[in-house]
Amino acid sequence: MEAEVVQWTVKIFNGGPDACGTMTSGGTESILMAMRAYRQAGYERGIRYPEIVCAETAHCAFKKAAEYFKMKLTSIPVDPQSRKVNLRAMANAISSNTVVLIGSAPHFPHGIVDPIEEMAAIGRACGVGVHVDCCLGGFILPFMDKAGYPIPPFDFRVKGVTSISADTHKYGYTPKGTSVVMYSSQKLRRHQYFVETSWPGGVYATPTIAGSRPGALIATCWATMRFVGADGYVDMARRIVGSARKIKAALKGIPGVFIMGDPQASIVAFGSKEFDIYRLVHICLTAIHTEEGVVDRFIGDMKECAGVIMKTPKAKTTGMAAVYGTSQSIPDRSLVDDIAASFIDLCYRVRPPPPPPSSSEDPTRK
Repeated sequence: MEAEVVQWTVKIFNGGPDACGTMTSGGTESILMAMRAYRQAGYERGIRYPEIVCAETAHCAFKKAAEYFKMKLTSIPVDPQSRKVNLRAMANAISSNTVVLIGSAPHFPHGIVDPIEEMAAIGRACGVGVHVDCCLGGFILPFMDKAGYPIPPFDFRVKGVTSISADTHKYGYTPKGTSVVMYSSQKLRRHQYFVETSWPGGVYATPTIAGSRPGALIATCWATMRFVGADGYVDMARRIVGSARKIKAALKGIPGVFIMGDPQASIVAFGSKEFDIYRLVHICLTAIHTEEGVVDRFIGDMKECAGVIMKTPKAKTTGMAAVYGTSQSIPDRSLVDDIAASFIDLCYRVRPPPPPPSSSEDPTRK
């Protein structure tokens, strides 16, 4: 089942005869595995300190991979208007230690697809691999052409793209906990594996981070993809992208609001130069938003809320929006780091049970 899920996904991304991959537990693990593969490939070529070059909008999992695998990560600014990576700055950041360039299709913050073809050309010229993070758009972008919304190539059709990550558990509609990482060659995938042959317990070899993996999730992923099918994914892409385009067009006509870049898929990011955007909302469209009347109600609510806010554009933000906005404006990011870590601690806190009554105490009395 796992092999078939990988085979189907590779086909969706137009992989060649040597293209391959593995299933993982999610987008973060897919990214981690790809970065390990590039690190090991770099070691094989004599690179002692492998480096990643990515846009500042790339997913945080790349920074996690750099920290886990002791790689250097260079973050490149994006164009303030298009929100796409600055290609000249990316090219200038490449060194003899660079093992991979990162492109997003689309990236999470603003829903923009990086210029993958141009990045791949840079990678080819410099002898550096190119990873396309399609974790968010993995089961929308490949079907957009057939859905009537053509976009530039971003997958294995582009010469120089050497790996892709795509989440089945997002727009693939499979249960949470499944993703696929793909490679243009089996040689590169081999660098992802961990193999130990001298352990007293015998040969230990795993394709991904986990040793034991949940077969139920693999089976339900396989069944879901079979059930939805290519036609189902095309239909979902048509509905979701169509709804996103309708919202994008409507937002351009709302005073005080502007669209960030030119989002092509399911995310519509917007801001304001007139008021605190945290007083409003942001949206990532899914199938539920394509139901009849939902988009029209959302547009109506946006117009109404923006109209109210524009009456007092300089008013302070309150409630949870104020907390979120404030966290983004704190200059000392170590404080935010500590707050976030403390929140995770609280998630694992369990209230201790009350002490048992003493022998002299009547447990029926309060």
